[in-house]
Amino acid sequence: MSGRGRRAVLPPADHRTEPPLAPDGLVVTVVNKEGHKKEFDFAEQAGSASLQRSLAVLFAARSRRWNSHLTANTNWDKLKVFTKFLAESEDPPNDLEDLTPAVLKRWRARHVGTNHGKGVLRTVRLLLQQDPRLAEGLVAEELARRIPTGKTTKQSYGEAERKQVLLTAQRQFRSALLRIRENTRLLESWRSGALTDGSRDWLIGQILDHLAGTGDVPRTVNPGGQIHVKNHGLLGGSGAEASWGRLFLTRTELTSLAVLLTDRFGWNLSVYDRMPTPTAGPSAGETAVVTYQVQVEKRRTGGGHWFSTENVTDSGADSPGRLITQALEATAHGRTLAARLAPGTDLLLVARTTQPRREPHQDMDRPRPVDPLVFGVSFDDAKGWAQRHRLGGSPFERSRRTTVTREGRPLQHTQGTHESVYVLPDEHVQTASRGVFEAGALEALDQAQAVVFGGQLADEPDSNHDETVVADCADETTSPWPAPEGGCGADFLLCLACENAYVHPARHSRLAHLRSQLHGLRSVLDDRTWESRWRDHLLRLDDLREKIGDTAWDGALARVDDTDRALVQLLLKGDLAR
Repeated sequence: MSGRGRRAVLPPADHRTEPPLAPDGLVVTVVNKEGHKKEFDFAEQAGSASLQRSLAVLFAARSRRWNSHLTANTNWDKLKVFTKFLAESEDPPNDLEDLTPAVLKRWRARHVGTNHGKGVLRTVRLLLQQDPRLAEGLVAEELARRIPTGKTTKQSYGEAERKQVLLTAQRQFRSALLRIRENTRLLESWRSGALTDGSRDWLIGQILDHLAGTGDVPRTVNPGGQIHVKNHGLLGGSGAEASWGRLFLTRTELTSLAVLLTDRFGWNLSVYDRMPTPTAGPSAGETAVVTYQVQVEKRRTGGGHWFSTENVTDSGADSPGRLITQALEATAHGRTLAARLAPGTDLLLVARTTQPRREPHQDMDRPRPVDPLVFGVSFDDAKGWAQRHRLGGSPFERSRRTTVTREGRPLQHTQGTHESVYVLPDEHVQTASRGVFEAGALEALDQAQAVVFGGQLADEPDSNHDETVVADCADETTSPWPAPEGGCGADFLLCLACENAYVHPARHSRLAHLRSQLHGLRSVLDDRTWESRWRDHLLRLDDLREKIGDTAWDGALARVDDTDRALVQLLLKGDLAR
């Protein structure tokens, strides 16, 4: 039966599966789950022709178990180590029947001392044990010797490391989400006819409509053949964020989303290449709560057990399902375009590539791009993301380990694997807890770098609170940024990151005007100055606007008075300080 309960279509009566081994006995063809073929020519392996053909037979037989080219490549590379070893021995065997216990002992001794070497030994042993000539006798006994379990060197993140990775991913993805959200609203206003014809917003809306339908903004070709963004002045630049990034995630932003998903749900990197768009339905008895059915595919569990469905509920800002809601929102235009360009495409994680038609598709285990769109997150994407943010290696395996140990239960693996691979070898589990590393300074740094409004919303002023330029303060003596002489030493704009801040409707007009002025600053400042001084403050205001609501915020913007304008001007000039 098919996955949806319909009887599967049978192949034609004369259908025959092609054997993996070619008639010449040297070339093995491995077909992955998607039906793509890859050839492995054993003439490239060291050794005699007889040995090459014997190994090709074993490789072909083993390949029937594989569903990816990655597995085949791994086996191929490890087999190369073995044939090179044999070729360099004093008396190279002509065929497998010439292998001796002494040769296998030397082979074992060379590799048993490292984790990688143990993996090579296991892979080669599985191949050799298929040959009937090695099924008994001293050689068989040597092959059957136990290979020690490798010591796990991969560890979960410590709390400070995890916060750094998570904060980096949050900053990048949230910035992208807010950008796409704002441009989507503008596009919807244009499509509904709510904008004045010929106005700046109307012109940008027209460009966004073209972008949504093609994956790119209009471009022009100059006499020299160079391609440029048309209307780059109107758009505020020709870079990704100012042009096609208005509606689509970049690959690095998509990687940030995947990092957040792994931290939340413990999913493997490979899951993201094939994750379908989650389906959603209202929870029983709830109208504001949505439960998503997320299909997770993990092929290493073996045929028939690849798929599982996880129910994830969005019941509010801090619930696990909110990240799924945000992922759907950030990828909506990409998924719509992909379905139009390649009907039937329905993958959740989609990004727009920076170089359409220039990136060759070589990894046939991964989804084929639908130009200019790509799907999932590759190993290179993960490594490049970490390097770009100076975080060391790919964050996915360590993030998954961190989530598994934090949850304390198996996630897409067995209880035995959970205990032997994830829990028992982990140093952070073993130590259970560590001392607090400059807790106050780290907390202050986290709050200063946070890109969300950290305070509280209030319906009216509280006479016990102190009034500041942007918010009311409940208690400046407990500030995360204390002044040497006592009280709070933070910049007034940092009030929006502090848990002591209270914002009531009387402050809405000033904050709305401040956000508008920051958008104006963005167009005249260089990237370095903007990123270091103003970007986080704007993101906090964007988050505050979302919490207050568009209607109330727009109404507050209409109530801006001269006092609001004067104070915001002084604030931006740096003339207001504690």
